[in-house]
Amino acid sequence: MQPTDSSRSIHHLAKDLERVVSEGRNPNTVDIDTLSTEGMLARINHEDAKVVPSVATEIPAIAKVVDAAAKSIANGGRLIYIGAGTSGRLGILDAAECRPTFSVPDGVVVGIIAGGERAVLHAVEGAEDNREAGKQDVIAITLSQHDTLVGLSASGRTPYVSGALAYAQSIGATTAAIACSPSSAIFEHADVVICLVVGPEALTGSTRMKSGTAQKLVLNMISTATMIKLGKTFENLMVDVNATNEKLKARALRIVMQATECNEHDAANALKASNNNAKLAILMVLTGASADDAAKQLVASNGYLRHAVKQPL
Repeated sequence: MQPTDSSRSIHHLAKDLERVVSEGRNPNTVDIDTLSTEGMLARINHEDAKVVPSVATEIPAIAKVVDAAAKSIANGGRLIYIGAGTSGRLGILDAAECRPTFSVPDGVVVGIIAGGERAVLHAVEGAEDNREAGKQDVIAITLSQHDTLVGLSASGRTPYVSGALAYAQSIGATTAAIACSPSSAIFEHADVVICLVVGPEALTGSTRMKSGTAQKLVLNMISTATMIKLGKTFENLMVDVNATNEKLKARALRIVMQATECNEHDAANALKASNNNAKLAILMVLTGASADDAAKQLVASNGYLRHAVKQPL
């Protein structure tokens, strides 16, 4: 019986996966199914401890992505994440958090997942294998040379991500690739390579574990540092927080008090006068300016609160 095209493809893929670090079998956990509950958890925790050092080695590369993303957004472009499965969901999560945390408009930080919205909650079979779909999905959001596209793939071999990165590079967009295995295919079309070698998973091939954690840490770093560079913070405070519910309004109150060392009464009055804009309220308290004058100061300083405080109108 002759092998079918499908069986040949699966055979070659199995051979490829043998070379992927994150798909290897972890010798430290081969007996995990014999351990007590605490023993299992301790073994997983021991493996998790390897994630942070792996991220630390890639800080120079991560910094390049941050600088590119900040430049893109400052020039009217976007930071865009694209991936499949867990990697795609992590990108969507990070993008979704940017609006409430930093008050950036929808569409400035974007997450795309193979298979579309359904794939956020459900597995969409075969979506990650479609290279052309990756290209078409970034075309659909009008990807341009002003954007920074970050491709995510634990194995580093996801055709969907490669297709998107290849197209992005062809039109002059800045491209970056994050994977957990050296010599990953998605690195071919990346201007910046972030290789997070966390080793084999505690549960063989379950890259939602160490690989997913490593990717999440890097995405936290990229979005947070990018927003800091864009003036979305003051000291280590989220002064551009979007106070849309009771918890966030309370957080805005605390932020104003922490930034200015004023009392709750003064912070509340400043927030009321500034329509719950913590950044504006802080500037009002620190400089004594009215809401209108403080708003002008912020515009003159391109939204950077430190600059506005040092150089009032």
